[in-house]
Amino acid sequence: MKKTPILGVIGGSGLYGLEGLEDTQTIDIDTPFGSPSSPIMLGTLSGKRIAFLARHGIGHFLTPGEVNYRANIYALKSLGLHHVVSVSAVGSLREDYIPGQIVIPDQIFDFTKDRERSFFGEGMVGHIGVADPFCAFLSGSLFEAVTRTGAEVHRAGTILTIEGPRFSTRAESNAYRSWGMSLVGMTACPEAFLAREAELCYAVMAHVTDYDVWHTSEEEVSVEMVLRTMQNNTAYAQQAMRNLIEDWEAPADCSCQHTLKNAIMTQPDKIPAETRQKLDLLVRKYL
Repeated sequence: MKKTPILGVIGGSGLYGLEGLEDTQTIDIDTPFGSPSSPIMLGTLSGKRIAFLARHGIGHFLTPGEVNYRANIYALKSLGLHHVVSVSAVGSLREDYIPGQIVIPDQIFDFTKDRERSFFGEGMVGHIGVADPFCAFLSGSLFEAVTRTGAEVHRAGTILTIEGPRFSTRAESNAYRSWGMSLVGMTACPEAFLAREAELCYAVMAHVTDYDVWHTSEEEVSVEMVLRTMQNNTAYAQQAMRNLIEDWEAPADCSCQHTLKNAIMTQPDKIPAETRQKLDLLVRKYL
């Protein structure tokens, strides 16, 4: 592999690649947690090396619940990068977050049920802090990058992650609104929490594709609607990534990259050798 990538991009529904990548290289990475959703595409954009991973696989064959989030995050971490941007399609639960707009959320509500949420377990216990689940630096940089595209973008909001793959009932959608949620999607969790465990700076570019099903005067959400809006927004997403890379200047340090410093509870001599080896990439500097 050539230079270490400065950024990992996880593409969701409607974004399966990045335009303008040069000097590309596709690599398959095997992890202790299985295979990632797709081979990782490495390439140069605006003179800087980045990595792209298709969350749902090439051809979109993985449901949100089938995505191997642990393998995806582990694979990106193994490349030596420190920053990851997720691009996701979401439904709006607010009148003022209009389909076609983009949101950089600052909070998450995990409403999933059947997913592997942590790298820890099997004899090693870790408790991370996620009061603020997104990296403030990366989210701010991403907001500025999207703003420069001319797209309508919001800087804050809570994204609720549901299990899927079905869309919400009207009763569910109205309940989420009553809780104060801003957006509903299917992939931010556990991806954001795993990125934090891996000490990666993580932010989401959420593309509002619909009003879910609560808005009775608007068309109900459908696959066709999601893909149509994402197709219209692809140019914004592509340009935002170029803007982010062109202006890239990461801080010398970030608290996201020290998450595990005081998080591991298990005494080192009590950690099974197999588990220690499995998590070596994540925990070696603390053990």
